Amino acid sequence: MDIALSLLVLTVIALVIGAIVLLRRGGYRKQAGLMLVLAGVMIVNIAIWTLPDREGRSLAGEAKKEQPPE
Repeated sequence: MDIALSLLVLTVIALVIGAIVLLRRGGYRKQAGLMLVLAGVMIVNIAIWTLPDREGRSLAGEAKKEQPPE
C-alpha cells in the first residue's frame, strides 16, 4: 500500500509540473486543464486513504493490519 500511495504522490507532482509546462507553451490549455483535474482527483484519493477518522484509523493503516504476516 505504501508503494501505491508513493506512486500516486509522484504522479500528482509530475502532472502538475507537466500542466504548468503545457500552459506556458500555449495552445494546450485543454490538456493542461485535464491534467490538473486528474491531479486533483488523485489528491482527493490520497486524502481519503491517509486522513484518519474520529477514532484515529485510516484506510491505509487498516489495510496494513489485514495483510498476512510474511
